[in-house]
Amino acid sequence: MAGTIFGYPFGRVFWSPPLFREWSGSTALMDWLESPNAHIFKINVPGFSKEDIKVQIEDGNILHIKGEGGNEESHPKDTVWHVAERGTAKGDFSREIELPENVKMDQIKAQVENGVLTIVVPKDATPKPSKVRNINITSKL
Repeated sequence: MAGTIFGYPFGRVFWSPPLFREWSGSTALMDWLESPNAHIFKINVPGFSKEDIKVQIEDGNILHIKGEGGNEESHPKDTVWHVAERGTAKGDFSREIELPENVKMDQIKAQVENGVLTIVVPKDATPKPSKVRNINITSKL
């Protein structure tokens, strides 16, 4: 198929996906779904309560998700560990995602339930003004 790579037109191959910065030292896995009305982010945050998590918008369209602390299980000093596969402390995590332009920043909602943080970012169906601006050409500057 001429002009395509892996079934996509060349323009699609060079399209830059949204900014996606990883977190440090965390196993907080994320799904990003898009419905006709919203972008939906689901992030595994086991052991974190809503007080341990911050969801903020920075620099206009950067969704910043940050978890600090989490609930660490306490055990008596004389406890003997035989297996420690789950880890003994929760790691902090941080993630930054550049949101698309067609979202309603003032209507973002987030909730934590059963160890999953769900963030719903509604889409804005209002057409954006064109970014194309014609420049008048004259014979002298």
